[in-house]
Amino acid sequence: MIGIIGIVVIFVMVFGGYMLAGGKLGIILKSLPFEMIMIGGAAIGAFFLSNDLASVKHAMKDIGKVFKGPRWKPSDYRDLLCLLFELIRIARANPVALEEHIEKPKESTIFKRYPKIQQDHETIDLICDTLRAASMNYDDPHQVEEVLDKRMETAQHHALHSSHALQSMADALPALGIVAAVLGVIKTMGSIDQPPEILGKMIGGALVGTFLGVFLAYGIVGPFATRVKAVVEEDGHFYQLIREVLVANLHNHPANICIEVGRQNTPHAVRPSFADLEDALRTLKQEAA
Repeated sequence: MIGIIGIVVIFVMVFGGYMLAGGKLGIILKSLPFEMIMIGGAAIGAFFLSNDLASVKHAMKDIGKVFKGPRWKPSDYRDLLCLLFELIRIARANPVALEEHIEKPKESTIFKRYPKIQQDHETIDLICDTLRAASMNYDDPHQVEEVLDKRMETAQHHALHSSHALQSMADALPALGIVAAVLGVIKTMGSIDQPPEILGKMIGGALVGTFLGVFLAYGIVGPFATRVKAVVEEDGHFYQLIREVLVANLHNHPANICIEVGRQNTPHAVRPSFADLEDALRTLKQEAA
């Protein structure tokens, strides 16, 4: 919703201010279709040229994040902590029993309690691979920690590709607007014998290209790129939480301490309260008893 409000405010302020100053929309509306074909078409073509098909699909999907916001909500962080607590408790009590959960997470009774988490393959792979690595009795827990860091860095880099691609498009739009404006000037020079009132409209139409390129770059595409980056980074805290808890587990801290380490390292906006988490964990213990 906030994304839609932002777009509305941009258009109302820019074009409303223009009209209040005495400007007329007629010349802009007349030139807009042709300028959009040149500028928008060139920008989309350049976007396709500089990205592969998978990256294009990824970027188109990520544009929805501008309006939807982060995928993971505060309740999901609480559920994740509960899930990790159950897995750590089983790993400490009976490592053999843990195997059926991490080898077949889609069939696991524990993972099935948290369907939203179970449907995210990145979360499941990260948890299962790390617990599997921990069961290999590494001499130094820092080895697993290093692997985790590199894996999460790679995943974050991949997730931010859409933002970088959109920002590259935003950077190119002002120049493409100049290209469209130059073509408009060329067209105007071919009609130099026309009266001043006609030439004025033609020059104004040419300048619409410059305006449109700058407007789309800094008013639409650039903010889209920034918002996608912000959402990806916010969702990244979900995976960072997994790292914090499982690294604490590698260092053989008590299960409750591992979970509290993860909770404390969660951003305040999505961090479950101590009492809320305690109630959820208490319910799990009662069900297991």
